[in-house]
Amino acid sequence: MRIALRLGSALIVAASASASAQSAAAVRLGAQLANGLRPAVRITGERDTSFTITERMKRYHVPGVSIAVIDNYQVVWARGFGTTEFGARDLVDTATLFLAGSISKPVFASGALALVEQGKLSLDEDINARLTSWKLPPSEFTTTEKVTLRRLLSHSAGTTVWGFPGYDVRAPLPTVPQLLNGEKPANTGVVKSFAVPGTSWMYSGGGYTIAQLLTTDVTGEPFPALMQRLVLGPLGMRASSYEQQLTPARVRLTAAGHEHGDTAVRGRYHVYPEMAAAGLWTTPSDLARWAISIARASRGTTGLPLSPAMARTMLTPQITLPPNFANAMGKAWGLGVTLAGDGDSLVFSHGGRDEGFVATMLMYPAKGRGLVVMTNGVSGALLNEITYAFDEAMGLRTLPRAAKVLASSRDARAEASTAGAYRLKIGNDSITYDVRPHAPRLWLVRSPIDSVEWLPQGPDLYFTRESADDIQVQRLNGRASSFTVVSGARRLVFERVP
Repeated sequence: MRIALRLGSALIVAASASASAQSAAAVRLGAQLANGLRPAVRITGERDTSFTITERMKRYHVPGVSIAVIDNYQVVWARGFGTTEFGARDLVDTATLFLAGSISKPVFASGALALVEQGKLSLDEDINARLTSWKLPPSEFTTTEKVTLRRLLSHSAGTTVWGFPGYDVRAPLPTVPQLLNGEKPANTGVVKSFAVPGTSWMYSGGGYTIAQLLTTDVTGEPFPALMQRLVLGPLGMRASSYEQQLTPARVRLTAAGHEHGDTAVRGRYHVYPEMAAAGLWTTPSDLARWAISIARASRGTTGLPLSPAMARTMLTPQITLPPNFANAMGKAWGLGVTLAGDGDSLVFSHGGRDEGFVATMLMYPAKGRGLVVMTNGVSGALLNEITYAFDEAMGLRTLPRAAKVLASSRDARAEASTAGAYRLKIGNDSITYDVRPHAPRLWLVRSPIDSVEWLPQGPDLYFTRESADDIQVQRLNGRASSFTVVSGARRLVFERVP
């Protein structure tokens, strides 16, 4: 039976660490998570208010959160908050299962690299040399440069399909070759080459699905069993599985995803035959065990799924992220993970997003510190606030809060003319948002629960409490034609939908 964890109760220390191993920093983090979450932006002249995690979960419509904190290469603090489904009585605890979304990718990448160490795969060989059940069609882009496992794992292979929406639990599922060919019942397009391999970075869940097929073609093993043998079993990740047809016992442990408002995803969650890219069921404590293993191996520990040399290769930059995608937690891409900093300040990380689920994982290998947060709602802002609390409590000081000055007046006519639909293009995909006037200010809205308030700094210049980024509105003949989200060199341009 699950342990009911409630806010204000004593901290629950993860089974992997004794009470004596709990660090003072973890205690401070626990207090900050209970009472001291704050937005990323501090508004000059306004009282700097702290919030409890329950207040922020309510604000962002997130029913449940599970967190694991790593210090000195151990899980020193783990706890659940809220419920497994909106309106339900089942409480989230450290055994609750969440879909990891794209954090499935780095865990898979370590399994693929284990096959490289066993001599069954090569990092730099043309993938078509070992694929047997499907081949990547030749194109003008692959005449001289080839798609390789190294390039697939670093998103530099020039392949299409950014991400996957998953499938209703009752829907027919495509085979992996059908997915790659975009054939029914697949709900995504053809995975193909769109750029010369090795020349540019573009995130590709489609590329990871090719890599998934590559690993099963060379071993002849079902993918979930293969990952259990290579990674999950050796690391004692007993809660974790890439299986998509869950046993009744596992179903009882799952959180239900929430994509729209306070309504659970139909069937509680989606199914992902794109298992390497998006299909891992796990807990923060299990993901922490994986992150610790990579960190320890990179520091010279042997006897783990990856050798020290291969772990260091995984954490070596393979391609620099373009300015539009670089941020404080990611400047380059390794093999399966984003990388920022170097030496003792190196951090590897990955985010995750499945239907109704959002997660984040980060690890400082030299410091032995890390954080995993998993939720059954879709608020990136809540993840940011928890990450800021971790950064402050651990004394890392890598994510300083920004100070912004709120304009003393606003142009209501300009704001009204800014309202409309805007689209951000990401490779072959796009995301559409609405900018809506909502008293007293503009709001950027994607869904009933995915909305942020624009606060004015000056004419056509805004910011949000959830992000230190600037939002600049561009006009053509007086009418807003686009807006740009600016964070240092990072610029994301949203074009107005005609």
